[in-house]
Amino acid sequence: MGEQDEGLGATESQSSATEVVTAFGYILAVSYPILALSTGVRALFQLFFKEGVENYLPPCLSLLAAVCYLTATIGFARRQRWGWWLSVSVLGLETALTLVVGGLSFAVPEVIGRTVWRHFGADYGYFPLFQPLIGLVWLFWPPTMQRYGVRLRWPAVVRASIADGAGK
Repeated sequence: MGEQDEGLGATESQSSATEVVTAFGYILAVSYPILALSTGVRALFQLFFKEGVENYLPPCLSLLAAVCYLTATIGFARRQRWGWWLSVSVLGLETALTLVVGGLSFAVPEVIGRTVWRHFGADYGYFPLFQPLIGLVWLFWPPTMQRYGVRLRWPAVVRASIADGAGK
């Protein structure tokens, strides 16, 4: 195999990766608004219309999740620098809350109850666990960052490492 063949393989794998990350964007565009609606309606019903609710923490956590999903959707839709930062911040918070609440739901299930983040989102097909991670991958993908007008300033060591990798 010559050098030219190796370059072709790299281009094909980059193209394949770009297609996967582009598909992530479509998944996010559909799933975030749906999850915001479903968790928000569920939480509002439990808070205001369901009789016999004794523990208000689970519906409040689900309402917080719905607000995160809605806020991330707004950030995805606004292709501006502030929208990118908003989405990255919300997805980071969402990831942390999913891990914390998911872990606590095993340790103290009577306190956490049935929330969207219970057992890392088991009631929602684990979407609450992997959805923000997919979102972060999509947001940090260079073409996505470029569309948002975001250019991160990497430390000199990282820039040199990237430049060395690109030169190979």
